[in-house]
Amino acid sequence: MTSENPPRAQRALRVAKVSKNFGRQRALIDVSLEFSPAAVTAIVGPNGAGKTTLLGILSTLVRPTSGEIRLGDDALDRAARHRIGHVGHEPGIYPDLSARQNLGLFAALYALTDPGARVASMLERVGLSDVRGDLPARAFSRGMLQRLALARALLHEPEILLFDEPSSALDPTGARWLGEELVRERESGRLVILVTHDLDAAAQVASHIVVIRRGRVALDRQQAQGFAAHEVRGLYEEALRDR
Repeated sequence: MTSENPPRAQRALRVAKVSKNFGRQRALIDVSLEFSPAAVTAIVGPNGAGKTTLLGILSTLVRPTSGEIRLGDDALDRAARHRIGHVGHEPGIYPDLSARQNLGLFAALYALTDPGARVASMLERVGLSDVRGDLPARAFSRGMLQRLALARALLHEPEILLFDEPSSALDPTGARWLGEELVRERESGRLVILVTHDLDAAAQVASHIVVIRRGRVALDRQQAQGFAAHEVRGLYEEALRDR
């Protein structure tokens, strides 16, 4: 963990020939990709394609069988976990603690300076500052939990922000809010990667589309101006055609 929040570096994340085997099953096969700061990458593909495995490797929670991952000139391994903010399909919140207590716990784990001010700032940022102070997180709506999960992921000012199906179970208002937050993080210079099945949501925020198919990269396309929804659907369908 780190005791300070250094200025965010502008470093690319490079994945070089990464493979992952689970016994005889090959979940990822020679995956090579580059992710840029100040950009949102959407990783899409069919169920079982290897998307979540790749995100797990990028989060350092899953160790690749082979290959390497580098953030700038540095290896991205467990020692670099403080560089990463991760919002999984489950929000990763302690249900019996309040929003402030949850963030206070993670602030202590990261040994942040002035944790009280940082926690208050993040609660304000995600619209939870008016929630009753002693209300446990188990009483929160799905949207409130997702807001708290984002605050937890951003608390320590990570370079990389990872999402696994972030709009799952959110209502349209919550999904729209989350999309706005992703754009805000992109504009701040953060390197943002999300796994999603929602092609329309990907089109709203992504300037980099990656399609994973049968453990391999089937498409890797960047477009500075972003993508229209019909472009993302067309690219996805093209990538999944038998070759």
